[in-house]
Amino acid sequence: MTTNSGTAEVSKEPDRAEDRQGIDEITILWISEGMSCDGDTVSLTAADQPSIEDLVLGLIPGLPKVNLVNKVLSPSLGGEDFLAPYRAAVRGELAPFILVIEGSVPNQNIIEGDGYWTSFGNDPETGEPQPLNWWIDQLAPKAWAVVAAGTCATFGGIHAMSGNPTGCMGLADYLGWDYTSQGGLPIVNVPGCPIQPENFMETLVWVLYHAAGSAPPPPLDHMLRPQWLFGKTVHEGCDRGSYYEQASFAKDYNSPKCLVKTGCWGPVVNCNVPKRGWMAGIGGCPNVGGICIGCTMPGFPDAFMPFMDEPPGSTLSSMVIKPYGSVIRRLRGVTNELVNHEPRWRHNKRKLTSGYDPHWRSS
Repeated sequence: MTTNSGTAEVSKEPDRAEDRQGIDEITILWISEGMSCDGDTVSLTAADQPSIEDLVLGLIPGLPKVNLVNKVLSPSLGGEDFLAPYRAAVRGELAPFILVIEGSVPNQNIIEGDGYWTSFGNDPETGEPQPLNWWIDQLAPKAWAVVAAGTCATFGGIHAMSGNPTGCMGLADYLGWDYTSQGGLPIVNVPGCPIQPENFMETLVWVLYHAAGSAPPPPLDHMLRPQWLFGKTVHEGCDRGSYYEQASFAKDYNSPKCLVKTGCWGPVVNCNVPKRGWMAGIGGCPNVGGICIGCTMPGFPDAFMPFMDEPPGSTLSSMVIKPYGSVIRRLRGVTNELVNHEPRWRHNKRKLTSGYDPHWRSS
């Protein structure tokens, strides 16, 4: 993994997208000094379709050369050596670059007097800590693309819950939902607490293919999430969904049945984890007995608390589905019993009873 304080050649944006020559080399400046636990960076290391190693080693055909700068994954010794690419980008000496923000953005404006909520390095002249907000203000207007990694960065997350003292918010709340990057893209939000590894890598690769001039912009929904990843609910991809349809609900976490009555919000949460799994296609909250607590959603966590309580809508929906589900379950039970027996003609007797007629063609 390399850092680069040089400037890669960027072709000017022509009038027509199909005429754009694309970018040959690009730097990813990743800042995880938002209000966060660095869990999104840690989760990213589990990706394998593709892996972050595939990306930085140039093993994915058609992508620009990628220089990744991330404090957890960097070979730098830290300090000003690590910050050099960021400072170069602030001075306009490093371009193009993709800015990735991990963690909630605190509100500096509510601080009376001096102080800061979170910082990233120190000012070389004064030695004072440089707040995250300063870096965003300097880098976002120059970035070819801006990506928010994880629910804290996309919508505020845990740190932005009711009663918080920091006034935390998501990146789009800070920059504005109408923000447009130098590459003509809105903020790309990839929520999750933490990010599902392949979800983030798949989105990043799409952005990079777009930078290379070989793909259109990634399709995003009204909350700037990738549509193909967050267009369906947890329930629609859940292995337990058929139990809901049959009104078979779990009463504890040891049951394989639908978890709605034990606190699962899957029917109303936009997330693909049940289908995709977590690591190498394995895991994912309801797949392994965990309830969905809505961690990919803009209203998380407040709208889904207390986490272990039955969601308000589940009582009504289960009441509606119960009579239908009971009938369907019994009808399916009857059919299941019928198809769980072999036909009568499968036997070892001397007479063939399968209905075979050797003369049927002549008749």
